[in-house]
Amino acid sequence: MRKDLPVSAAEKEQAAVTGTVRVSVPATSANLGVGFDVLGLALDLAAEFSFEPADSLKIDGCAPELAGEDNLVWTSYLCGCREFGLEAQPLHITESCTIPASGGLGSSSTCVVAGIAAAQALAGLPLDRERTLSLATAIEGHPDNVAPAVMGGLVSSYVEGPTTVTTRWVVADNLRFVCMAPPYRVLTRDARRALPAMVPTSTVSWQVGRCLAMVSAMAKGDTDAIRACCHDRIHEPYRAPLIPDYQMLHDVAHENGACTFLISGSGATMMAIADGDERAASVARAVSEAMPTLWVRTLRASEHGTTVRQ
Repeated sequence: MRKDLPVSAAEKEQAAVTGTVRVSVPATSANLGVGFDVLGLALDLAAEFSFEPADSLKIDGCAPELAGEDNLVWTSYLCGCREFGLEAQPLHITESCTIPASGGLGSSSTCVVAGIAAAQALAGLPLDRERTLSLATAIEGHPDNVAPAVMGGLVSSYVEGPTTVTTRWVVADNLRFVCMAPPYRVLTRDARRALPAMVPTSTVSWQVGRCLAMVSAMAKGDTDAIRACCHDRIHEPYRAPLIPDYQMLHDVAHENGACTFLISGSGATMMAIADGDERAASVARAVSEAMPTLWVRTLRASEHGTTVRQ
């Protein structure tokens, strides 16, 4: 965590917010196939949180077993207070999240980012995106989901000491992202265990070139280039067997107009990229018919990142 940028005395003396603070954090898709642990995309599906000073901690909108002192939004709020040198206070937190719990769309990242953003907002401070991102990365352990959640758009990120460094692109407006979550989960730790400990240098070269091509293609909206470059060799071949319906849905999506099909994050959510509304609707309809228990949404990229309202 960064300690070289302390909150000034003047900032600390700002009047604390006495009303409700509302924080919106977008869902995210990490990796985008060939960008393993590097690329992340913000989507126009958001988790909403409200924070109000209270006499004691109260958390609504989540499962009862998650509504205690170890709630991720609350613990991230406390970390934010420590990072910014602020005094923590009891809160009434209300969570409203339609991001599926099957994993792969950054639901935990939304909680982490929301808590840190709320610490600043409740103290009357503007959102410091760079410090928010570095602290969120320290909490999450990696930046690929939290970076687009904070910044919006398509983001590449890496960690340099206590700082998370990002590069951001605007995604072309013609691209649609058909997200599909099955009614089961893939645990992140199982997805990590499935990966090889080492990869050949030839695989690294293959991946780096295609990762750069993917960024360019996403910015241009070039679906032919996406189709050509989005073929991962580092993680998806090892994670796909953990998702029983991966191959079937992969084939259905391609047969109905998708330019590529990939695992979102570590799964179990999957995502097809399509050119425009008509092809995306065809993909969404086909995968829903093939597997009626799927949660399916057609989304655009979100350029807004985290927003705070008071």
